[in-house]
Amino acid sequence: MRIDWLAKLRNLLQTVAFCFAVATLQYAFSPERPYAPPVVYSLLIGVTIWAVIDLGRVLIPSARETGWPPGGGGFVLVAVAIAAGWIVGSRLGDLVCSSFDLYGPHGRVHSAADLRSDILITFIAGTVGSYWFYARNKSEYLARRMREAERHASEARLKLLETQLEPHMMFNTLANLRALIGVDPARAQEMLDHMIAYLRATLDASRATSHPLRAEFGRLQDYLELMAIRMGPRLAYTLDLPQELAEVPVPALLLQPLVENSIKHGLEPKVEGGRIEVRARREGDRVVLEVQDSGVGTNGEGNGGKGFGLLQIRERLASLHGGLASLDFSTDAHGAHARIALPLAA
Repeated sequence: MRIDWLAKLRNLLQTVAFCFAVATLQYAFSPERPYAPPVVYSLLIGVTIWAVIDLGRVLIPSARETGWPPGGGGFVLVAVAIAAGWIVGSRLGDLVCSSFDLYGPHGRVHSAADLRSDILITFIAGTVGSYWFYARNKSEYLARRMREAERHASEARLKLLETQLEPHMMFNTLANLRALIGVDPARAQEMLDHMIAYLRATLDASRATSHPLRAEFGRLQDYLELMAIRMGPRLAYTLDLPQELAEVPVPALLLQPLVENSIKHGLEPKVEGGRIEVRARREGDRVVLEVQDSGVGTNGEGNGGKGFGLLQIRERLASLHGGLASLDFSTDAHGAHARIALPLAA
């Protein structure tokens, strides 16, 4: 069984702080008595209770939800720990206080009422402290489960978004391939080869939420080659990926919807076509990805940055990085420009 010694040290330090608080409270009600003895007794009793409970939680099977023995076992463990804390801690406290003469010249004055009060304080403090540790352990367990559930939900959501995007591109490509087979079989064969390469890369990417930026650019090149066969000289493109950013992880299928948006809304409506430029660069602790086209821009009937692909990218970035990532989209008379900023250590 693996023991989390760091967690046990944290529990010990919190127990010590709690013991000082109890001793200070006792002294506040009886300021005429020395402060040192309540501190000694409180520490020895509290540390004994902590040792019995933490040791018992290691030896006795405990529930995952709380880290404590389930059912009545937890109550028995606390009761035994408080009893042991009172017996062992009090005896050790007597020994320490007498050895160092902490009560001063008047010695110790301990009546039956004081004894009952000390027992009551030990019971209340031990019960409250045990319940606090129990509640904290349960809260931490629930928080861990919530984080796991959120992570699994985010992963499932990303997979769903990818399945939504993939058919969107595939249907367009298959329609183009069907039209090309009848008029230019050689180009159709070339297009099919690029499509196979693209599907192979897509299959590899589907096995992970993210992949290296070089793989993203490789998929993008296959896609652009498919489009270049269909559009011919009306489509030119540039891919600029610095070598130092090649292994930076990014969400799979991140850039293609932007390029597809540029082709559909920017270059295809333009008689002479145009150019698409895809660049990656580093800005401090962020990696910036840009897709810019020389299409119709504000003169066309674009979607104003609210299309299907752009919406899915924003949702994916929010799922993966929250407010640390962003997508900015703008158009002007010279074309469209999309800019994605991601944390570099994604």
